[in-house]
Amino acid sequence: MKQKATDYGIVLVTASSQAEGEAIASALVELKLAACVTLLPVRSIYTWQGQVNSEEEWQLLIKTNLSQFSVLEAKIKELHSYQVPEIIALPIVAGSQSYLNWIGENVRS
Repeated sequence: MKQKATDYGIVLVTASSQAEGEAIASALVELKLAACVTLLPVRSIYTWQGQVNSEEEWQLLIKTNLSQFSVLEAKIKELHSYQVPEIIALPIVAGSQSYLNWIGENVRS
């Protein structure tokens, strides 16, 4: 079935450690809430409780069907150690049709 780019998105999540990032990524893929999760080491500078912090974190790039966002968000919150985890969805406006089809085949709808 031909998938539209706008059906899909990349959800950004930061994790406190590689182990936490891998645990979240594995759960999302196993539950078919994500077709793929890419993990990258990053440094984040942010304000928390009035203090400026600089931390090493892991950025998750979660490729998913946006119709599953609320279920995906709930699972991330369940598994995440942060009180207020970053969970931001960015729509895919264009993409390789074969890749979009692959996302569609690997994420529950």
